Amino acid sequence: MNGTTASAPRGVIAVTGASGRIGGRVGELLAAHVPASRLRLIARDAARAPRIPGAAVAEASYADPAACAAALEGVATLLLVSAAESADRLAEHACVIDAAARAGVRHIVYTSFLGAAADAEFTLARDHGATEDMLRAAGPRWTFLRDSFYADVLLDFAGPDRVIRGPAGTGRCAFVARADVAAVAARVLQDPAPWTGRALDLTGPDALDLAEAAAIMSRVRGQDFAFVDETLAQARASRAPYGAPEWQVEAWISTYTAIASGALDVVSGHVQEVLGRPPIPLAEVMAAPL
Repeated sequence: MNGTTASAPRGVIAVTGASGRIGGRVGELLAAHVPASRLRLIARDAARAPRIPGAAVAEASYADPAACAAALEGVATLLLVSAAESADRLAEHACVIDAAARAGVRHIVYTSFLGAAADAEFTLARDHGATEDMLRAAGPRWTFLRDSFYADVLLDFAGPDRVIRGPAGTGRCAFVARADVAAVAARVLQDPAPWTGRALDLTGPDALDLAEAAAIMSRVRGQDFAFVDETLAQARASRAPYGAPEWQVEAWISTYTAIASGALDVVSGHVQEVLGRPPIPLAEVMAAPL
């Protein structure tokens, strides 16, 4: 369907994952631009959803079909924030998508990942590719927000010793600010018609290798950060103490091998296209309180 000719759904805008950093921020941004009576915040724990006067709050787990159906009743436009990483993630996505289609949701905006596909090097991007396929077949109009890795999580990658470790080599990634992802989602939700049937690659303004990223973090935060390029064997050994299941270890390591492969060496103009301004650079993300 050509998004430039589709009529924009009006009515209730629902945001899943409303207690999370993306969903919560999207709800707050929407509240500044649409009547609160059109907003519905969906969270596993309603008490953790943002407090937006006049907005409805619904409690639902992605794994609960009845709760999803009730939460999505009367919704016109939905932000489906991808479920937390788990072995059941695809089943949870299927539950929400089925409930949305049955409820008559007309447009679903989904937070996917850059290069989502069945053969993606980053293993979790394969789940995103499968979810995109579900959405294409479900019936409602769709828009995919294919985020690169979040710039904000580089501090988590570094950990308390401020060393980023992984087999990324000199591969590059245009890390995207969470704030940009939330802003794009809020803008698309307000008027989804122009973005119907589009997959928007959301990246930062520059593709950086991890040594360059560590240097920026050091300069901006006034602490020494470093990158250590591990072999695959070293990456497995350094993650073994966590006792994580095999699929999760593979996902952690493929975060870095995806960068090494060049698959994430992508600088897109889609943030600029949607927001009318350049994406936020890593230095600005690192300068903000986190």
